[in-house]
Amino acid sequence: QVQLVESGGGLVQAGDSLRLSCAASGRSFSSYHAGWFRQVPGKERELVAVLSRTGSSTYYADSVKGRFTISGDNAKNTVYLQMNSLKSEDTAVYYCAATVSNVLNPAHFDYWGQGTQVTVSS
Repeated sequence: QVQLVESGGGLVQAGDSLRLSCAASGRSFSSYHAGWFRQVPGKERELVAVLSRTGSSTYYADSVKGRFTISGDNAKNTVYLQMNSLKSEDTAVYYCAATVSNVLNPAHFDYWGQGTQVTVSS
């Protein structure tokens, strides 16, 4: 079992950058595929990016492609989400999650962090 803790959220202006961190404990992150999701009130949780357990593959939602980058540091057991050129529509609570499944659906992610708020003002 793995425990996940996100950090790095905050209030920024459109065009700014933020880096979110997700620190894992209890088990190595390299045992799981790591995902970042986001959710706004009244909407379903949206998959933003995924990093494969080997670190060799990534997936990005079309809405963030070219602006966001997911990466991992095995030595720190941490996964990051670098967010550049932020837009007001990126405002959401961002969650880190982990899964052993190859299905990129929130229901298949077994472990979740508590979430971190990102607010982008226009």
